[in-house]
Amino acid sequence: MPARPTCAAAPPLTTANRAPRYWLMKSEPAECSIDDALAAPGQTVPWTGVRNYQARNFMRDAMQVGDGVLFYHSSCPAPGIAGLARVASPTRADPTQFDPASPYHDPRSPTDKPRWLLLDVQALRKTRLVSLADLRAVPELADMRALQRGNRLSITPVTAAEWERIQALI
Repeated sequence: MPARPTCAAAPPLTTANRAPRYWLMKSEPAECSIDDALAAPGQTVPWTGVRNYQARNFMRDAMQVGDGVLFYHSSCPAPGIAGLARVASPTRADPTQFDPASPYHDPRSPTDKPRWLLLDVQALRKTRLVSLADLRAVPELADMRALQRGNRLSITPVTAAEWERIQALI
């Protein structure tokens, strides 16, 4: 299921002490678009609603403040990369798992050992929309994880070479 971040304020950006990694993060624009993120206080939104263990583990184990993010609009008429962002906070418990009114409520997640996490994403700029077809048309991106058959993860790693090639497209 694609991540569905809310567009609320987040803590200030801190710095990481290692070379950045890169990620493609999917959001449904009806929930939080790149425009919503850019309009949020500090241009920062909490990335809530991740309910896939592998995507959660990327956030928990590999993503750090300062990492680059391709902000991808999914589950919409025109899906694709819509902007650039960066990871703006370490992970913390996603409060939507404890809220019975939330579509992301998880009654099996204990409050003392939360199952689901979020981190904050700071939007940097909107880009031209780079569609899935645009990405697939670039031979250097053939091995990109997000383009692999059957991949539906809301968060996927992007190599430095893929990141650089995509920068040339936007």
